[in-house]
Amino acid sequence: METIEYEGTVWAINHNNPEPLVEHSIKKLQDYGVKKEDIKLTDAPDDIKVGAIVVEMWPHHLDVTRIRTVRNESFISGTVMTIQLNTDAAGKYID
Repeated sequence: METIEYEGTVWAINHNNPEPLVEHSIKKLQDYGVKKEDIKLTDAPDDIKVGAIVVEMWPHHLDVTRIRTVRNESFISGTVMTIQLNTDAAGKYID
């Protein structure tokens, strides 16, 4: 399995997502080598640096990106990987 190369904080964007999605996303990031204590849940990263990892949570996948440029508290990032989140027929996360 691939690992996510990072230093410092991994920013996980959480826009009022349901708790099962947030918990499963954290578990999946740990599966990819991110320490739980390095994950910061936020709706907007603050003091973000070039090279930082940002994870956008979606119901069926995580978009893992690396910051390329920061301007006026906005950032441009490029996709590092997409992590699929699998559910059973009832919608419960299973992997």
